[in-house]
Amino acid sequence: MNSSARVVREKLIAEVDGKPLKQFVLTNKNGLRAVVLNWGGTLASVETPDHNGKLDNIVCGFSPENEKFLKNPPYFGVICGRYGNRIAKGKFTLDGTEYTLAKNVKNVNHLHGGVKAFDKYIWDAEQILGDDFTGVKLTLVSPDGDEGYPGTLTSVVTYKLTDKNELRIEYSATTDKATPLNLTNHAYWNLKGARPKSGTVLDHVMHLNCDSYVAVDDESIPTGKLTAVKDDSPMDFTKSKPIGQDLGKLTNDPQGYDHCWVINGGGDSTKAPVLAAEVREPSTGRVMRVLTTEPGVQFYTGNYLPGTPDVNGFAKHGGFCLETQKFPDSPNQPSFPSCILKPGETYRQVTVHEFAVE
Repeated sequence: MNSSARVVREKLIAEVDGKPLKQFVLTNKNGLRAVVLNWGGTLASVETPDHNGKLDNIVCGFSPENEKFLKNPPYFGVICGRYGNRIAKGKFTLDGTEYTLAKNVKNVNHLHGGVKAFDKYIWDAEQILGDDFTGVKLTLVSPDGDEGYPGTLTSVVTYKLTDKNELRIEYSATTDKATPLNLTNHAYWNLKGARPKSGTVLDHVMHLNCDSYVAVDDESIPTGKLTAVKDDSPMDFTKSKPIGQDLGKLTNDPQGYDHCWVINGGGDSTKAPVLAAEVREPSTGRVMRVLTTEPGVQFYTGNYLPGTPDVNGFAKHGGFCLETQKFPDSPNQPSFPSCILKPGETYRQVTVHEFAVE
């Protein structure tokens, strides 16, 4: 690929609640491009080459000019917070106080931070340019009581597109009162090229660096137990296999993956990110590796896409998510790694997407 100028381009798209909704186009010296919106901290697209050098977007979503992306029921590309994934019954107890959250899943459980969560706000945005990356720094202040959560929380999410063809997502946060926190990005990927009618991801070949997963009930709430993948063959991606190979053995409805795997060696934000997943797409030669400091990765195969309003024709299994995160329902699961951020502490996590072609 020809050398390109390393640059960040900023564009005003619209105004939402009197604030500017902006698009940031990040380009590295190799010509890879990523588009980030300050609405919901959204990763709107990533363009990478196939084995013929042809660039194509591999992130599912809406055009930023399409007003449907403001509602975005599939959570295409957004930052989920304060708590990505589920909290049982929309409540938890912390330091002797019970907190009640929005029950935005069948009026029973809490999902992705609630009704007006981090994906429904304009974040403050600032361009950044380093010696080997282009980026954008996003900041959001969530007030005490926001969606039921305690404490005023300041979150910073920085997207960096490096000259090593990596997309780094760096998270940090501080609070003035103890609060659960579990930030993640909810991008849907299709390495064939992510567009309506582009087909499914079931022939993508995936490896997970995970020997166990979080067992859940029929509402996708953890039971508190971890299950070894060797005891449940559809969940075993320790050896690479097509995503769809064992789909027929799953019993959930609609059929597909939507589970949190436990990353081998993960969960230490003071150390370098470790491998969570590696995905290959045979027809284009595209490869994506995901590394993270988080303990878990929620692998989701877009099971609800055809039944979700306004998704512009994306098929069931038309994209996959690899949401690096704490375990679901950790505030109510004492055996899980802690998700509580306290005053005086700084929450940190790093997730890296490495792009290659073969």
